Order: sequence, then C-alpha cells, then structure tokens
Amino acid sequence: MNSQVTGLGLDKMKLDSPQPFLEQEDAEEAEDGQLLEPEAWRTYMGRRAALREFLSSDLSPHLLRRHHARMELLRKCSYYIEVLPKHLALGDQNPLALPNTMFQLIDPWKFQRMKKVGTAQTQIQLLLLGDLLEQLDRGRAQLDALLESPDPRPFLAGWGLVERRLADLSAVMDSFLAMMVPGRLHIKHRLVSDVGATKVPHIRLMLSTKMPVMFDRKESVAHRDWASLRWFVTVQPATPEQFELRFKLLDPRSQQEGAQRGVIPVAACTFDIHNLLPNRCYRFTVKRAESYTLVYEPWRDSLTLQTKPGPPEGPAPHRLGKPSPSLTAPPER
Repeated sequence: MNSQVTGLGLDKMKLDSPQPFLEQEDAEEAEDGQLLEPEAWRTYMGRRAALREFLSSDLSPHLLRRHHARMELLRKCSYYIEVLPKHLALGDQNPLALPNTMFQLIDPWKFQRMKKVGTAQTQIQLLLLGDLLEQLDRGRAQLDALLESPDPRPFLAGWGLVERRLADLSAVMDSFLAMMVPGRLHIKHRLVSDVGATKVPHIRLMLSTKMPVMFDRKESVAHRDWASLRWFVTVQPATPEQFELRFKLLDPRSQQEGAQRGVIPVAACTFDIHNLLPNRCYRFTVKRAESYTLVYEPWRDSLTLQTKPGPPEGPAPHRLGKPSPSLTAPPER
C-alpha cells in the first residue's frame, strides 16, 4: 500500500520561500527542543518524521483525490448480475455450463429475488465505501493537526494513541481497496428448478460493473431545428450495446409543445433528432437499454442544448430536397 507520491509542492517551497522564513522555523524548533531532554527530543523528531512519511505516502492528498475520483465513477456505473459456471472437470463438455442455457434452467421468480439481493448488496457496498473514504479524510485531517501542534510534550505523551490511529487507518485503507471490486452474490435459495434426470449445472453469481455512458459534449451540438448527439463509454464492451435516448423540451408554452418529448431506442453511439423548435432549450439523457440482468443503475448522463434562432418572420423560403421526416418516438415512460 506504500505509494510513492510526488508533486506535493516541496521543491516549489524551497525555491520560493525566503531564507528568513526558514531561519525562523529553525529557531522555533530550537526553542521547542529546549523543552525536552536531548534523548526525548531525538525521539520526538523521529516520530514526527515517521508520521510525515505516513501522510506523504500511505495517506497522501494525491492518493485520496484519486480514491474520491474512483468513488464518483462507481456511483455512475451500471451494475449487473453475471451468471457463471463453476470450474468443471477437465474435458467436461456439458453444454449446460453455457450461461445462455443456464438462464433457461434458472427459475425466473427466484432470479428476480436474487436481483433484489444484488441491488441491496450494491447499495450497501457503495455506502460502506463512502463511509470508509470519509474515515480516511478525517484521519488525515486529525494527523495533520497533530503535526501542527506547537508543544512537543502532548505529542510524545499521546504517541501510543497515534500508533493505534495509524494502524486503524491502514486497516481502513485495506478494507476500502478490497471493497472497490464488486463481489460474489450470496445465494440463499436454489435457483435452478427440478430438471428431472438432467444434470443440474453448478453456477455462481457475481456482481459486475459497466462504465457509465457519457455524452460527448464537444461533438453534441444543436442546430436550428435539429440536434446531433454523440456519446461514448470509456471501456468499450466486447459486443454492441443498446441505448435509450430521451429528449424533452424545457418550458413548453402550449399543449402541442408539451408533446416535444419522447424515448428513442438507439443501437449506436450517435443519433440526430429532427423537427425541434428553434431558439429553445432541450434536455437530453442517455443510458443503456433495460437488461434482464441489470440490478442497479443510479445515474444517467444529462445534457441541455439550445437550438439556434429561426429565420426572420416572413414568407418561408423555398427548401430544395425532401423535408425531414417527422420524429416518431414511443411515449416517455
């Protein structure tokens, strides 16, 4: 868990800080040293150095920022149940080990119950991760304050508590790192119904994550009466995915304008929506299409675009070519 951290600003401090400041700091340390016997002073300085080392490596600001970023990403991910065969004997070619075949054997009602277990387990895991990260933040703040204390005697007197605090924070960090990966689901009920004389496959259920779907905010643009939308997934899946795109006119001014909304299934990472109103704001959201194995999807990306103003009032200019077909979309659920 020791991570070498650079870029903490120490070199800049040496270059930019005036020499009188360093001399004043040395003078303060010398004054503090007069409060202790030489042996106690050496012990104090050694323990301060050990604490600084812990805060600059095991609990560095860079490391905590990285963990906060990972937590934000996990809160935006989609979580699924993955059905996998357990390890089979070498040479066992039982076709029932294939996931698609196993789904045909799994009791649908019992599988729905396991999906609820998966949802609860994912929510609890995210809450626990957030709590562990808060403990790490608080622990670092407390240890920072201890280093800033001007009196060395309380520091030495409470060193036993500091050592326990360091051990506790190391354990918290280990728990945080171990919990970052979704784990195995605990099966409390038999999922496969009786299949007569057929050999019942041994299966295991795991929670898996998919990276969030995000709008490409540089490539998604609105024109006068249409919008070109692009989105992406940071880790490309092995197979093509289906998406659900929603659009909605903000602040409709009539019942007819209120119908400018809908849900569109899309089998790509791009879509153009036509027949929008000029000079109006629309909100677009995108997510993966519903899946049988989805257990938790707390977040979807949202983007607001304003169409460009229309032409000046007057006779409509003659438009060459075929007019854009009217947008037909299923009603919003």
